[in-house]
Amino acid sequence: MSWADSSPGMQMERLPVDGHDKEEDGKQYPKPPSQRKQIVVIGLGMVGIAFIEKLLKMDSKRREYDIVVIGEESHLAYNRVGLTSFFQHRKVENLYLNPKDWYSNTPAGALNYHLNTRVTEIHTEDKVVSTSNGDTVPYDILVLATGSDALLPRHTPGHDAKGVFVYRTIDDLQKLIEYAGTVTGTTGAVVGGGLLGLEAAKAMMDLETFKHIKLIERNRWVLSRQLDADAGGMVVELVSQLGLDVLLSKRVGRIEVDEKNAVKGVTFEDGEYMDCTCIMFAIGIKARDELARKAGIKCADRGGGIVINADLMTSQQDIYAIGECASWESQTFGLIAPGIEMAEILAFNLTQAKVHTPRKFKRPDLSTKLKLLGVEVASFGDFFADRDGPKDLPARGHAAKKQTNGKPGIEDQVKSITNGPAPPPVKALTYKDPFQSIYKKYIFTLDGKYLLGGMMIGDTKDYVKLVPMVKNQKPLEVPPSQFILGASRDGEEGGDDLTDDTQICSCHNVTKGDVVKVVKEGTCKSIGEVKSCTKAGTGCGGCMPLVQSIFNQQMKSMGAEVSNHLCPHFAYSRADLFNVISVKKLEDFPSIMREAGKDATSLGCEVCKPTIASILASIYNKHIMTKSLNGLQETNDKFLGNIQRNGTFSVIPRVAGGEITPDKLIAIGTLAKKYNLYCKITGGQRIDMFGAKKQDLPDIWTGLVAAGMESGHAYAKSLRTVKSCVGTTWCRFGIGDSVGMAVRLEERYKSIRSPHKIKGGVSGCVRECAEAQNKDFGLIATEKGFNVFVGGNGGSKPRHSELLAKDVPPDDVVPILDRYLMFYIRTADKLQRTARWIEQLPGGIGYLRSVILEDKLGICSALEEQMNALVGTFFCEWTAVLNDPKLRENFSQFANTKETIPTAEAVTQRGQTLSAFWPSGSTKQDFRTTQWSSLTWQPMLLASFFADKKDQPGGASAALKRGDTMLALFYLKGKYYTTQQMCPHKRTFALSDGLIGDTPSRAPPLSDPRTGAAASLPQGDPDPRPEPSSLYVSCPYHKRNFTLNGADAGKCSNDAELSVATFPVEEREDGWIYVKLPPVEELDAVLGTGKWMVKEGETEDAFKKLDEKLKGMRSRKVVGSQAEMGRRVGGTAVKVGGEGGGGLDW
Repeated sequence: MSWADSSPGMQMERLPVDGHDKEEDGKQYPKPPSQRKQIVVIGLGMVGIAFIEKLLKMDSKRREYDIVVIGEESHLAYNRVGLTSFFQHRKVENLYLNPKDWYSNTPAGALNYHLNTRVTEIHTEDKVVSTSNGDTVPYDILVLATGSDALLPRHTPGHDAKGVFVYRTIDDLQKLIEYAGTVTGTTGAVVGGGLLGLEAAKAMMDLETFKHIKLIERNRWVLSRQLDADAGGMVVELVSQLGLDVLLSKRVGRIEVDEKNAVKGVTFEDGEYMDCTCIMFAIGIKARDELARKAGIKCADRGGGIVINADLMTSQQDIYAIGECASWESQTFGLIAPGIEMAEILAFNLTQAKVHTPRKFKRPDLSTKLKLLGVEVASFGDFFADRDGPKDLPARGHAAKKQTNGKPGIEDQVKSITNGPAPPPVKALTYKDPFQSIYKKYIFTLDGKYLLGGMMIGDTKDYVKLVPMVKNQKPLEVPPSQFILGASRDGEEGGDDLTDDTQICSCHNVTKGDVVKVVKEGTCKSIGEVKSCTKAGTGCGGCMPLVQSIFNQQMKSMGAEVSNHLCPHFAYSRADLFNVISVKKLEDFPSIMREAGKDATSLGCEVCKPTIASILASIYNKHIMTKSLNGLQETNDKFLGNIQRNGTFSVIPRVAGGEITPDKLIAIGTLAKKYNLYCKITGGQRIDMFGAKKQDLPDIWTGLVAAGMESGHAYAKSLRTVKSCVGTTWCRFGIGDSVGMAVRLEERYKSIRSPHKIKGGVSGCVRECAEAQNKDFGLIATEKGFNVFVGGNGGSKPRHSELLAKDVPPDDVVPILDRYLMFYIRTADKLQRTARWIEQLPGGIGYLRSVILEDKLGICSALEEQMNALVGTFFCEWTAVLNDPKLRENFSQFANTKETIPTAEAVTQRGQTLSAFWPSGSTKQDFRTTQWSSLTWQPMLLASFFADKKDQPGGASAALKRGDTMLALFYLKGKYYTTQQMCPHKRTFALSDGLIGDTPSRAPPLSDPRTGAAASLPQGDPDPRPEPSSLYVSCPYHKRNFTLNGADAGKCSNDAELSVATFPVEEREDGWIYVKLPPVEELDAVLGTGKWMVKEGETEDAFKKLDEKLKGMRSRKVVGSQAEMGRRVGGTAVKVGGEGGGGLDW
């Protein structure tokens, strides 16, 4: 793919900026403060704040308006639909739709708010409003969002008694809570069986102060405005099972009071009496239009409300009304969704209508989906069309001939006089399952071609799919029966078959496309952020399962969701956990385990600890040896060097692009000679020094840093090298500066942790001397720039890389690689190379191109920003240790002595020292059951060694020396454990450096530790895996896990032939840690290092036969001109192997 055709920058030039045309964008924006209009909003409820949010967003570029909002309550805008939850937490802030700092973080002057302030009068001629505290506030545009009041039947005797409440505001609830505490154990009553009444009943039940709660409804079933008798009756049955006593066909005649004017009971109109001490009325609402009436603004005579037209303006110019206070076509709306729609239309018209057609308010969709007292309830479309006749029928053929706008024609009116009213021209399909408490009724046209509406109880999964069918009035493609049969499938609510304009949250008019958009843009990386950005799920919350499903599917399409869980401690993939940690800003293992783990107290394991350590490094890049991170690291990272066969470490400084000065070469050689280090040039074009003792590492690093070098991060899952040919620097064929590019890329991405190691390469021409096409990323120079290849690797499963972009200018290489590498870091599975990652992406390299080059997901900017932030955190980890005396203390062989013991015999080959080769087999001796002659308590280590390590996440450990024996001491969850230091698998001495873990349950599958393949037990064999909650140490060499506690202490859980000796240990008041050990001679006879360390000659020389063969070949006579190769230079034969000897004679 050509970079010129795929560049996001090129794509953006084809689109109008922010959706505006060029003429509009040419005007002066943003407007200066002196030219801005002031909008005053009266009412800081859900609709008022929705209007403010939408206006701020749509006006962010132009800045034409400043907003002043005046709220009557003492609280910021809160979720009135979710009032019931207040009884659980009793915190007003938990209901806030926006945190307090949101109001102050808006652009300067854009928003000012006043709480606990009532507007007393509107002066339309002067365009000012007066407040209760004597202030006047001028306006250019006034928006009335005054809402409504809860109805209280003032004609009912006793309505003003103590203990009578309404369910409307936080203040109402706080008063109820206070009063309920004085009548504990009595009966509470709710009057009204509608949506509000059932919510109020749940609120009183959640108080848990009343012994009984009774719901009084005047009709024969509850929710009579949304459900028919069958559905309402089922709801009654369900809520009754939850402890609510429902009284139907009852009307309150009088509220009985005692001598203190407190409620003591209710007398119904039929004369029946009921004891109760508290009554909450939830019988409806009345629009708050008194302020408008006083100002002469037209209000509805019947039912109340401020009269508005289709553009939401009142009878007074520049004054608008939205929400429950507004009356449109003689209707007011008590649901939140129509109010949110009004807010959106008004904000749009005030900001966008200069270049777009103004929007009009139309008949709102009153579909409702709620969860009341745990019961799923939904009604949609014309849900009473079978009872009251359809309000509208699709304009088509014969079905519309006799009706106009749902009203009967003249002929039908005549017939109805003689024959009675004709049945509605609809058919209802009903499904009722009393066993699972599911009820569904869908209403269709007579021919079954159009869905008009319906209602559901218990199973409401198909709600979001049916609502747009009603709205769109398109002919159905399936028979009506399929709606019932197909609606009860199991599993998560789907979203893949919904169109982007499908409304999924009716409270805030949020569509599927709105959710998809914010996830694609990278604005929202968690479901919480989706709720904050779109407001979906912040009303009644009934849409959350679908919102979650759409979020999950979109994240999956971005490569951000991998189905496999990280380990038994986390029910997340690495990609999921990366998002959790990033979004929640978790910075240490305990907080991650609390937030995302299955057991908040778990130590984790050898799988999740290094994975989480890598994620934390990829996000925050703090030093991996700090206290909060050190216990999570593999041994390589823990000591900033790769551990080798004999317990020593390799030291590999950074040699960016393979380019190095003579002085640095001399420094490396000097240090290698001083510490007797084995040296080798690697395939990545740098120098490895092997055999460095742990205690010598800081001194070796000191010499390298002094020579101007730094850590090469060869020990980390991070960028290793960017290999290069010499390119135009020297090569006569080079057409690109491959060395210069390689150095820049290696310097940019050095130290960045990733799911697995990353290797790069840059070749200066198509001859490909740097082998860039088998690297995780590779560049090959072309006449126009570089071709960028990705997803290649060598190793056990080699893979040729694939072309990502062609002819990329040098300046644009870094942005592409930033996106590619950060997308990989964010979405790959644990220990997954880029090759396997690309193979598993949906659509492979084609999909990756669309994400990285075309910005299909809208996240390219975020990827670049995240990489820039990460690059900016670089520091040399070696230098940081050298500058911190506390970190340097970690580099000693033993915690209880400065003495040292060699752990493998040294041998000499080709003029260098290396370790004796491992034997082929393991040590099968059963150390666990060793019978000691006696055991006595020995003081081994001052407890102060662990003083600052006891709260270290993942536990702490130390190596101890006793005679010639090495011991491993562990501190985990408040207890000490001691084992031998040697792992019997390969007779290595490093158990104290291994990762510590626990097993929350039997590990899911058994696996062969040699191959990683799944394994099974022979029938009847005992399961060797440790019991739940067992603690273990994982050997850093080959992950043999040895149990530390319980009856299985000393057993190897993944290799039954191996075991280790364990010893009792305790901390005493004298400040020492004591270990119960046998006599030194006996201990050394069983576990002595000299006995078990690997020695030369244990393994047969693999090249013995080959060397003999080669020796015979060298002894043959060389004839012809080849004999001249033995020429003498300056009287000395030039030999491989150096001056004076032992090498091959040329």
